[in-house]
Amino acid sequence: MYKRIIMTTIGLLAAFSLFAGEDSGDARRSLLFNFGWKFRAGDVEGAQAAAYNDSDWRAVDLPHDFQIEQPWEKSARGARGFKKMGAGWYRKSFRADPDWRGKRVLLDFEGIMLTGDVWLNGTRVGGTDYGYLGFEADITKYINYEGENVIAVRADTGMDGNSRWYTGGGLYRDVHLLVKNEIAVARHGVFVTTPEVSERNAEVGVQVEVEGLRGKQLQVDIEAKLYAPGGRLVAETRQSAPKKSKKLTVEIALPAMNIETPQLWSCETPHLYTAVVTLALDGKIVDRVTEAFGIRHIEFSPGFGFKLNGKKIILKGIANHHDLGAVGAAAYERAIERQFETLKAFGFNHVRTSHNPYSESFLRLADKHGILIVDELFDKWSQQYAGGRIPWMMLWPAAVAEWIKRDRNHPSVIMWSFGNELQVREEWTGFPTGDWGVTGYRILDVLAKRHDPTRKTTVAMFPARKNAVTKEDPSFNVVVEPPELSVVTDIASYNYRYPAFPKYAEQFPHLILYQSEAATSEMGKAYYGMDLGKVVGLAYWGAIEYWGESRGWPAKGWNYSFFDHSLEPLPQAYFVKSMFDDTPLVRIGVVDREAESIEWNDVMVGQMPMSSHWNRASGARLNLVTYTNAEEVELFINGKSFGVQKNIIDDPARRNAIFWKDVPYREGGVVAVARNGGGEVARHQLETTDKAVALRLEAETGAWRADGLDLQYMKVRAVDREGREVPDAAGEVTFEVSGAARLIAVDNGDHRSDELFAGNKRMLHNGRALAILRAGLVPGEVTITASVPGLKSAKKRLMTTGQ
Repeated sequence: MYKRIIMTTIGLLAAFSLFAGEDSGDARRSLLFNFGWKFRAGDVEGAQAAAYNDSDWRAVDLPHDFQIEQPWEKSARGARGFKKMGAGWYRKSFRADPDWRGKRVLLDFEGIMLTGDVWLNGTRVGGTDYGYLGFEADITKYINYEGENVIAVRADTGMDGNSRWYTGGGLYRDVHLLVKNEIAVARHGVFVTTPEVSERNAEVGVQVEVEGLRGKQLQVDIEAKLYAPGGRLVAETRQSAPKKSKKLTVEIALPAMNIETPQLWSCETPHLYTAVVTLALDGKIVDRVTEAFGIRHIEFSPGFGFKLNGKKIILKGIANHHDLGAVGAAAYERAIERQFETLKAFGFNHVRTSHNPYSESFLRLADKHGILIVDELFDKWSQQYAGGRIPWMMLWPAAVAEWIKRDRNHPSVIMWSFGNELQVREEWTGFPTGDWGVTGYRILDVLAKRHDPTRKTTVAMFPARKNAVTKEDPSFNVVVEPPELSVVTDIASYNYRYPAFPKYAEQFPHLILYQSEAATSEMGKAYYGMDLGKVVGLAYWGAIEYWGESRGWPAKGWNYSFFDHSLEPLPQAYFVKSMFDDTPLVRIGVVDREAESIEWNDVMVGQMPMSSHWNRASGARLNLVTYTNAEEVELFINGKSFGVQKNIIDDPARRNAIFWKDVPYREGGVVAVARNGGGEVARHQLETTDKAVALRLEAETGAWRADGLDLQYMKVRAVDREGREVPDAAGEVTFEVSGAARLIAVDNGDHRSDELFAGNKRMLHNGRALAILRAGLVPGEVTITASVPGLKSAKKRLMTTGQ
């Protein structure tokens, strides 16, 4: 893979310092091309021409999602987030370096959403029909070395029916310009494996795919050096490339290496090694590629589910789409990282990338934070759900190869998923083989294992039975037979149908069971209702609010979740924490109104609207829930006990959630005290606050890089005289930002709001708001002020720092 040099998140800097002083000769250059673009929404005639006048276009830097900027429109389709479909154009000018002459020059687009086309100096040089994966455009023949070069890109979100959820639109991931020699490592051409792993020793294999050798007899030597997480050289190997080849690219396996007492990659210790691969032609370096990898061993079995480094692990995860709240689908690293930090803090260890490949930075950060990934390629195997511009049968061969080769070195990736919920219509199974996708899966499996034989594969099955029998059929709960495809996949993945696991396993003892989607409304029942000693684990569907798949206006997307789209935890998130984390915990949730429910994907889903505050109407009688992993909870109102209740741990539907009915509201406070063996282990208190008098600004992170990409999330809280958050505070927040950063979005976590994220104003919601700042390229001071009429304003000074 081709990484931008400024990346620090995967621990490469130590390795860079070791070999930076070596003679790099004529090795490749990779230039980040995210800055200095111009944008115009809508279709523009002639915008691909180099001479087109774009002086009135808007300046943008990548990543950029143009669709999130569009108005919410009630007449638009709720499945796509109430955003109109359409196109957007990007243009960028650059001058070519004379040193590039005689080399290959490529534009590397990590993704254009939903489909895209690229021109250089008026000539079409490439494009994509599947925006979740990247491509290279060879521009060598079209570069003008005497003047300006103009890249033009048209991105199209497609038609409403091309996706079942919000995709975003535009140049939403990184773009690089790559300069390399004819003889070079091919795209995604380094493959690192760890076939033998123990605490004492690890065997590491490196395979290198080289291009430019066909029909030539050259002395090309390949060297691989391995560096430990601290930067120490721990192994090296070398091999000469074959001197005769008729292939476009040649895969060369280097002699295996051994590392003594390796630092193993795990969720708790995500240690990352670095492989540096060098090609030399007649002794002169012509290419060098760096790859991060982890040393770890994964194992699956119907007897224990999943093991990592010999230890039983239960996947405790989420299944979400790829958007990141207020920035839409734009793949900002900080937006991704704060998601991982939040999930880890609540006990999660897993993400299923529903239903498409996420960004390369997402996987790099999953490696860094020890998040286990089920990497998914498609939704249904059909033209409609793959983007719609070309038939799916023309799309999958290149897509599978690009996807596997792109992601195979990530230790976080433990399983490949080819698709989702195929078995409801035969035409969704792609291959016209009449066997519910069985033959299609086997074809995809062969191609996937051609590029990575080290991981198992799966398909997440629709909540149906054999022969696509759904729950409306009278035989559904009588003849409980698993879907045909699920009994031939390496891993048997089922959305929601965990109650059938025992019967499925009884009929097919070889099944390795994974609940690829679980309903958040089922809470602990979906988790505790499985045989945790045998299953792989689960992924809660939509655990974080996302755009699209709305059940109706004004909700802009899915919000039967544990976290709102700004990553504020809802009370139910603490239930998950009590389940996934052994640390003693108790949390009070107050029921705000009746539970919402709807049938979705043949499953009943929904949520009980709740909040955690004690500013209520005088005389109200409230229903409360205390989430806890302790043995019992006692509830106190203004110091008076309201009783003690036990945690019903032998009932999966009631475990860790204690219901308190008709609790009388009294101004003051409510306290929940959790006990084990009669001794207090945790408590949670809600207090009635005074009215709001001021705002408080909080920066989420201290370190903030001046790399032009790093984000700072600034939380705004309305507080009373004692500094307590006031949840019912109202008013419009105005943000003013100056200095070495700019404001790119404002938010408040309200999934039903019609406000846009652009601009500098946002209404308080639950007494809160959020500003998202993007650092500039020059370090310096940043000043942000937040103000609401009638409240004391808040002001913060921060610094962005050099890399």
